[in-house]
Amino acid sequence: LTTSITDTTASNILESSSNTTTTTTTSKREMKKINKLKKKKKRNGSNNSKDLRREFIGKAKAVDRGQWATVYSPGGVDGASFIAKSGLPDRDKLFTVLGIESSCDDTGAAIVRSDGVILGESLSSQSTIHEAYGGVVPSLAKEAHESAIDSVITTALTNAGLSSVSEVDGIGVTVGPGLEICLRVGCVRARELAVEFGKPFVGVHHLEAHILMARIPDGLGAEEEEVGGVKRRAMEFPFLALLVSGGHCQLLKCLGVGRYTIIGGTIDDSLGEAFDKIARLLSLPVGGGGGPAVEALAKEGDPNSIP
Repeated sequence: LTTSITDTTASNILESSSNTTTTTTTSKREMKKINKLKKKKKRNGSNNSKDLRREFIGKAKAVDRGQWATVYSPGGVDGASFIAKSGLPDRDKLFTVLGIESSCDDTGAAIVRSDGVILGESLSSQSTIHEAYGGVVPSLAKEAHESAIDSVITTALTNAGLSSVSEVDGIGVTVGPGLEICLRVGCVRARELAVEFGKPFVGVHHLEAHILMARIPDGLGAEEEEVGGVKRRAMEFPFLALLVSGGHCQLLKCLGVGRYTIIGGTIDDSLGEAFDKIARLLSLPVGGGGGPAVEALAKEGDPNSIP
């Protein structure tokens, strides 16, 4: 929970970023094929993009090979020039952020201080809701988010010793990737709170937040830091990151905030989906995820059964 909640809050506020830009080297051969497909599509007057998508079958997902006309770069060339339109908290002193997460099947919220300390958090699990279906049902997940989000936020504030959103300095929320109808619940509520209480609002890219978690301050004592300063980092740029997050299993070179190169990634299922399928084939309960079910069964095995 600490990772999943923190990665949607202080990491991106601290870094003043809200999205991920991916850049890779595109070969001349690939570009020639892409341009050929685009010309064919234009010549035929078709709005069907299946032909273009087929070009990328069997290749790592989410890699920029020139197939997108517009590439958003919120971090700027230097990876530090992004400015949120709603403003940012005063970073010359310690500040607190309310983070909201609703990207899939759990509703989460946390109050995180800029030195990395989690002041309070709350989570509403949906495992019992989806257990009978062997996986997450988006429509049911959306309804559960709508029903739980206010109480989850209130509990996180209470656990942090706060009585109102007015006492935090900013609001961050996961804006994707994730289940769109679930993401919308958290985004809409976060926007409403930001407007109501006049707080800075930062949309957090799910995958970039995972990466930046490696750089979040350790939170071992604010008194040892400069006021508002962030000296201690668990990781400094540049570094390699291995993301194992849903359908986005990727190896990335991280050069700065908003500056990433995807070196490679999975071409079909995420690891979690693979475990889910294995669990179903073994007729295991997958309500809490196939991974935990397979792990629990493995513990009952005999490690010496195979010489």
